[in-house]
Amino acid sequence: MRANRQWQRIGQVAASAALAALAFAGPAAAQARLDARYVATLAGLPIGEGSWLITVDDADYSATATGTTTGLMRAFTGGYGQTITHGTVQGGKPVLSSYTASIHSYKKVDEIRLKVDAGAVRDLKLDPPAETEAERVPVTEASKRGVLDPMTATLIRMPGHGDLMTAEACARTLAVFDGRLRYDLRLTYKRTDQVKADKGYAGPAVVCAVSFSPVAGYIPTRAAIKYLSEQRDMEIWLVPIAGTRVLVPFRAEGPTPIGRAILQATEFVATAVPAKPSEPIKASIKPREKPAKAAATESNAP
Repeated sequence: MRANRQWQRIGQVAASAALAALAFAGPAAAQARLDARYVATLAGLPIGEGSWLITVDDADYSATATGTTTGLMRAFTGGYGQTITHGTVQGGKPVLSSYTASIHSYKKVDEIRLKVDAGAVRDLKLDPPAETEAERVPVTEASKRGVLDPMTATLIRMPGHGDLMTAEACARTLAVFDGRLRYDLRLTYKRTDQVKADKGYAGPAVVCAVSFSPVAGYIPTRAAIKYLSEQRDMEIWLVPIAGTRVLVPFRAEGPTPIGRAILQATEFVATAVPAKPSEPIKASIKPREKPAKAAATESNAP
C-alpha cells in the first residue's frame, strides 16, 4: 500500500503540472485558461478522478485542483483532496508565491501550507507535523532552495519558433518539494505517440521516461522509496497548449506491485483570450462531498 501511495504521489505531480503550465503562455496569450479532467486507474480498475482549472495573465497565475477516489478505492479510503497554487510570471516563467494542499482520508487529514520568497521556502506549516525518526533524511534549508511545488514543477516551455514536439522537451530534471518530501524527477526522451481526449486535444504527444530520486524527507529503508527509485518504466506524455509554446502532461503511467497505474486526461480544453483590464479570474472549484466515517487510517510517512 505504501508503494501504491508513492506512485499516486508521482501521478499527482504529473497531472498537477497541467494546471500551472499556462504560466508560460507569453505575449501571444495575455490571458489563458485550461479546463481539464483526468481519471486514474490501477490494474485497469478506476481508482480516482479530478478536475483542474487555471487562469493566467502576463503577470500572475492561479490554479486549483480537486480530486477524489472512486470505485473500490473509495470504499477502502474515502479519500479526496484539493491543492491551490499562486504565483507571478517573470521572464516568461512561473515564480511560486504560495502553495496549499489538503488531503482527507476518513479520519486522517493532511494539511500543507508553504510560502516562497526569492526561490526559497520561507514559511512552511504542516498538520500533522513532520515526522522526525532518526533514520529519516532531514529536510534542510538548502534542500528547500530552488524548488517548485508539484503544481508548478513540470512546466515545459520550448524556446524559439520551431517544432514543439522534439526530444529536447524531455531533457530536464525537475526539483520538487511538496512540503514533506523533496525529490527530483529526471526526464529522458522515449518516443512520440498520438493521443485523443474525449473532449479537446487530439494530436501528437512527446513521451518522456521518468526516474525518481529522493533527496530529503524520506526513510531510505522504506520499501516504497526503494521500489520507486528502481523503476525505469514510468512515463509522462506531454502535449502542447493551443496558442502557446508550452507542453504539459496529458498522461502519466508506471508500474506498481499490483498492476500498472495510469493517469489519463479525458477532457483537455485550452483557450487563449485577450487580456481584460479587470483583475484576472481566479480558479475556484468546490471540493467533493466528504466521505462517510470509517475506522480505517493510514500513515503519513512516505
